[in-house]
Amino acid sequence: MTVDEFKARLRVPAIVAPMFLVSGPDLVVEACKAGLCGTFPALNQRTSEGFEEWLVEIKDRLGPDDAPFGVNLIVHPSNPRVMADLQLCVKHEVPLIITSLGAVPDLVKAVHGYGGLVFHDVIKRRHAEKAAEAGVDGIIAVAAGAGGHAGTFSPFALTREIREFWDGALILSGSMSHGGHIAAAQMMGADFGYFGSHFIAAEESMAPQGQKDMMIEASAKDITYTDKVTGVGANFLTPSLEAATLHDAPGEMSLNEEAKAWKTIWSAGHGTGSVKDVRRTRELCEQLIAEYHDAKAKFCG
Repeated sequence: MTVDEFKARLRVPAIVAPMFLVSGPDLVVEACKAGLCGTFPALNQRTSEGFEEWLVEIKDRLGPDDAPFGVNLIVHPSNPRVMADLQLCVKHEVPLIITSLGAVPDLVKAVHGYGGLVFHDVIKRRHAEKAAEAGVDGIIAVAAGAGGHAGTFSPFALTREIREFWDGALILSGSMSHGGHIAAAQMMGADFGYFGSHFIAAEESMAPQGQKDMMIEASAKDITYTDKVTGVGANFLTPSLEAATLHDAPGEMSLNEEAKAWKTIWSAGHGTGSVKDVRRTRELCEQLIAEYHDAKAKFCG
């Protein structure tokens, strides 16, 4: 599958981002059936066996007319499951693999071997250059304001710097909360929009009710960027940080420690102010699609 073929299967060029402890089969399937690419982190299942069960379930529930789905793999030495989970992705021919914390040429070759695509998320130009060298199909520019682990660069600066050397697929992440933002991203030089926080309070989200309630009540002012949770800068809901005891001098955390932290310290981006209530995933997607076409009609004729 080429990037153009992938894009042609979407009603709008948008991806529902893989959110740790939030994205599961129901959210993925409903997004894909609405015409957006739904994704989830492999580590949202505690074992590789459970991960494979989710892959089978998602494939069984999706039809040939639905949008493709994707899986996020943490490509880092601290993840002991990466090879086992990659083998399952190859076995089940997952259409899109999103890699984080490392761009690995051998992984790209394995996914290309069955016709899949690899998109890699980055927060700075140097990381994007390494991803390009690894042969990825797309680069996800995680700009300021994105939920969870995020960069601090303006989307204008980050997309421009990457476009100076990269002519492949470019996906923009950071405060995406309106269909018009997809059109704006395209005008800036990106090809796809990347939505995360907008779906945390979705009916099909695995987020606990307390997290959904906090999202509904919060706005951009209620987001804090800090490295005191995992040792890496990330955006979190301030009330959840205030309710937790943070490390005074965090070091590099293991994935198990990080998973425990994120169960009560909830991530979100600056776009949280657009979350007003709990709504079905399909309804959220339909609204984004309508907003996208309205924006294009207004500005592009």
